[in-house]
Amino acid sequence: MFSNPLKWLAVGILSATGAWAHAACTGNVTIGDVDSGVRDRETDRGCLGTLLPDQPNRWGSQRDFVDHLRELAREWRKRGVIDGRERGLLLRAALRSKVGKTLTVKLVAFNDFHGNLDGAALTLTSPADGLDRVPAGGVDFLAAHIEALRALNPHTTLVSAGDLIGASPLVSSLFHDEPTIEAMNRLGLAFNAVGNHEFDEGQDELLRMQRGGCHPTDAANTCKGAEVGTPVPFEGAEFEFLAANVVERATGKTLLPGYALRDYLGHKIAFVGMTLEATPGIVTPSGVAGLEFKDEADTVNALLPEIVRADAEAVVVLVHEGGVNKGGVNGCEGVSDPIAGIVRRLDDEVDLVVTGHTHNAYVCTLPNAVGRPIPVTSAGSFGRLITEIDLTFETVRGELTDVRAVNRAVARAGVTPVADLTRLVENYKTIAAPVANRPVGKIAADLSRTANAAGESALGDVLADAQLEATRAAGSGDAVIAFMNPGGIRADLTFASSPAGEGDGVVTYQEIFTVQPFGNSLVTKTLTGQQIYGLLEQQWSAAQPFARILQVSAGFGYQHTYDTAKPLGGRYLCDGSVTLNGVAVDQTARYRVTMNSFLADGGDNFSAFAQGADPLGGAQDLDALEAYFAARPAGVEPGPQDRIVKVERCGS
Repeated sequence: MFSNPLKWLAVGILSATGAWAHAACTGNVTIGDVDSGVRDRETDRGCLGTLLPDQPNRWGSQRDFVDHLRELAREWRKRGVIDGRERGLLLRAALRSKVGKTLTVKLVAFNDFHGNLDGAALTLTSPADGLDRVPAGGVDFLAAHIEALRALNPHTTLVSAGDLIGASPLVSSLFHDEPTIEAMNRLGLAFNAVGNHEFDEGQDELLRMQRGGCHPTDAANTCKGAEVGTPVPFEGAEFEFLAANVVERATGKTLLPGYALRDYLGHKIAFVGMTLEATPGIVTPSGVAGLEFKDEADTVNALLPEIVRADAEAVVVLVHEGGVNKGGVNGCEGVSDPIAGIVRRLDDEVDLVVTGHTHNAYVCTLPNAVGRPIPVTSAGSFGRLITEIDLTFETVRGELTDVRAVNRAVARAGVTPVADLTRLVENYKTIAAPVANRPVGKIAADLSRTANAAGESALGDVLADAQLEATRAAGSGDAVIAFMNPGGIRADLTFASSPAGEGDGVVTYQEIFTVQPFGNSLVTKTLTGQQIYGLLEQQWSAAQPFARILQVSAGFGYQHTYDTAKPLGGRYLCDGSVTLNGVAVDQTARYRVTMNSFLADGGDNFSAFAQGADPLGGAQDLDALEAYFAARPAGVEPGPQDRIVKVERCGS
């Protein structure tokens, strides 16, 4: 469909008026780039030349423009503005011009928004682009940038490649992400491909996001429209969630529509949306029970005959899967699997792939199944970047001839935010404030989630210790070990981040919520020592897309030889190195082990947790962390990061 992909590389602040300026009534009337030979002149509505609306992207074909001009010329001749000869000259010039021969559709894309409505603390850093903590993002500023792009082209469509919601800041998560859906409705989002985080609260909650209605079990934090100025009950998404590869096993039907068609003056684009096939391994299994997540490339290719029969002239894939870019936000350095492998298997009918999941920004061209390079884009995360994409059609043949893409910063400086969205966010912040600003304790220094060479972080130690402390007592679990998944730690705790900025180490509920936003409960199970050994080996099993080193509680420790240069699937745990309170773990003994409910179901491909016996439910992970802070009024110290030890050779 498209044979000459191009990239346009730039980063900057958007500005556009969309206004058209016209010269005075001198010289001849020009149509596009053609001199008609008809002298321009005054009419009662301005210069004759200014009455010819030949702006780009107004016409679906040259015939549309010529027919329009024919009607105008008939009226002008009847009124004596032009004569018959001049009418003929104008029509012949229109036929010789390029007006209406091409049509450009503009897409504005983003991904991994994660409910980041309030951009006050968001910044963008890209050393390759000379950007260092530039204030960027916020849905009201995002709206301003999108409005500027819409002013450039009346045929502009806003799309998202997944994780629009889930793992969100408190201002959205506290209200079950209803604020984000309401904001996206007002932003004019058209399509969102489901991401793995759209399933954080399960498939029923995802369907509520689409259809509307109040949360069934949390009346206190749902349907707040009367307080924030939105409809009551919750309105649901006015845009479409697309899920082509998510199929109900019982019916064989997709959970949500797989694709949608949009017509632009007679030229159709098909938008196919889907999430990564590996979603069941990275969400709570019970939330996706009964669903099958199919191969991404196979799903798209199977839909193409149906899409072609619908006369689509272009196919855009919105997929919540991506790659890693080592360069600037418009670079494509080292972007490879998984996204390169998916694109490499796509049929030649696909023209553009908009991606997400990895939180990387890039603008690439990657080869498809026949080796033709097609554009592949990603806009990073949190709404700090948007991708501007222009698709140009040759209207006579109805073929896509050009695609240009550029990532642009959603800069805040010098930009006026859209007031309606500012008001929506501020209203939600107001009703969340009593919860958000409540102090829960102090930290003695920064608690970072950045792991050392062994895979252990200071904050990870603290979270595991808090979960052990909450479940250690007799009757509360009798736990002796606790594990925390690193992907569930979403932010650092910074010493100087208290609301007043005084640097006293005060930690608020909003801050710990940002660290652990999933609302998981604690579960304690009995595992044998052998199962614990197997569990630790699963950290770098071939089933993982990358190594996931579990954070562990005080008293537990082990050694391993894994580093990122080594392949997944090997055996890296040192035999005999696993200890509890200085004593080697007995592989035949039984131990009470605490984990969150996500891991308890086998999340992140840790199937060993699901094999545990005698489960006992406990408090929410966030409540356990708050209690841990309350028990240490002088301040929580960073974890020691000495429980997991990486060695060159076992036994050394």
